[in-house]
Amino acid sequence: TSVCYNGTKINIIDTPGHADFGGEVERVLNMVDGVLLLVDAAEGPMPQTRFVLSKALEMGQKIIIVVNKIDKPDARLDEIGDEVLELLIDLDANDEQLESPILFCSGRSGTASLSQYEPGKDLTPLFETILDYIPAPEGDENAPLQMLISSIDYNDYVGRIGIGRIESGSVKVGQNITVGDHFNSKKPYNAKVVNVLQIQELQRVPVQEATVGDIVWISGIENITIGDTICDAASEFKALPVAKISEPTVEMTFSVNDSPFAGREGKFVTSRQLRDRLFKELLRDVSLRVEETENADSFSVCGRGEMHLSILIENMRREGYELSVSTPRVVLKEIDGVKCEPMELLVVDVPEESVGAVMEKMGTRKAEMLTMHPQGARMRLEFSVPARGLFGYKSEFLTDTKGEGIMSSVFNGYEPYKGDIPRRKTGSLISFETGEAVTYGLFNAQERGALFIGAGTPVYEGMIVGVSPKSEDLVVNVCKKKHLSNTRASGSDDALRLIPCRKLSLEESLEFLADDELLEITPKNIRIRKRILSNQMRAKAKAKI
Repeated sequence: TSVCYNGTKINIIDTPGHADFGGEVERVLNMVDGVLLLVDAAEGPMPQTRFVLSKALEMGQKIIIVVNKIDKPDARLDEIGDEVLELLIDLDANDEQLESPILFCSGRSGTASLSQYEPGKDLTPLFETILDYIPAPEGDENAPLQMLISSIDYNDYVGRIGIGRIESGSVKVGQNITVGDHFNSKKPYNAKVVNVLQIQELQRVPVQEATVGDIVWISGIENITIGDTICDAASEFKALPVAKISEPTVEMTFSVNDSPFAGREGKFVTSRQLRDRLFKELLRDVSLRVEETENADSFSVCGRGEMHLSILIENMRREGYELSVSTPRVVLKEIDGVKCEPMELLVVDVPEESVGAVMEKMGTRKAEMLTMHPQGARMRLEFSVPARGLFGYKSEFLTDTKGEGIMSSVFNGYEPYKGDIPRRKTGSLISFETGEAVTYGLFNAQERGALFIGAGTPVYEGMIVGVSPKSEDLVVNVCKKKHLSNTRASGSDDALRLIPCRKLSLEESLEFLADDELLEITPKNIRIRKRILSNQMRAKAKAKI
């Protein structure tokens, strides 16, 4: 968005805080001259804060520290400043960045103050600090046009739309331009600007001309991609450097849905449609990697984390796609001849009575505790843990902390492989046959574990209908109906009572997956299934092992 204050236009861009969207964070930071570091007055700096701040410091951005929600009952204003300073020192901030101004704000009441002891009246101190501390764009508006494309939008009517900030010169509707990239991967080509749009408040507004420092949307360039440089056609082409994008750390296999229910609920079900959609996503998301495999119906998709890939899956599901996905796997690297794996910096905020359970679980997941800080009746613990050690942990964490725990993590580099980590300790309840689940069959099955489905749910052989407390998988017949006879006994025909089933979200389903299982995604349902659906074939395959 953009706001005008005392005749000055201020462009404001929100960055996603989660490290899974680091590619977008890095591109956004490339378009700004300074950042507002938003810190919760009670929670203090979180792993997401650390990640975004580290990227801003690497780029030499000026920092304004904004302590928000100061009206919280548990606000810790005296301690927050010290915690932010410690974080800046830990991230090797320079002297100027260590002396960054700090403001105390309340978003709910719309106030800001330069002192924690003086209540604010409005947001004037914030805007004045931005004007005084953040530098204006350095480009020359009389020089030839130079603009770096940092993001891509798409419109069915005008095609691809390039989004970026003008570094020098100006751009006009109808202007002839040259487009190329920093790596010379394609020959510079000529194009013509059809439309120029700017953001005014929250609206996209067409303009005839934009100049240095403006963030604009440009259409009319057919093959424009992220990282391209736009220059005036009448001047020499000079590509702008591209921000370094962190490599993906988590891999999943996306495949065509081949379950017995394939094609019933989705609009896009073929491998060609799946391929087109995945490669289209690459136009918007530079931190995503898609590779074709030996199987024409499967694609290897690498992202920055489980959340990154689960959002892609959810978007495709809502668009009408059917697909199946595998359990997440980490992307291993060989560094100096040593096999290394991605690590995460995990921060948990838990009640004191839950500390023991959390530390025990972290120990089995090859985690190393870094710090422990008391915060009233709660404790904040920091761990260095392998990324694969967090797969499937969130649900266990919520159980161990009775829903009161808060956890967040951020990528923390590569380290030598830590060894095997035990996977899920529970087994699966697997449907014996294809049909419709009935109350009688579910009543008998619920004695074996917790169910994921209710009566009337269509099932197929090999579909997972629940979780068993034992480590071994168990085949159950949820389609079994009560045998009809004219024999009745007192008390045997009472109404059967089913325990309410546990509905899994997409993230919970991905956490639940074992290596021999797949997640079937359709616009209407999310089903967990075995890779080998036939109970007999699965038993034979297990016997061979």
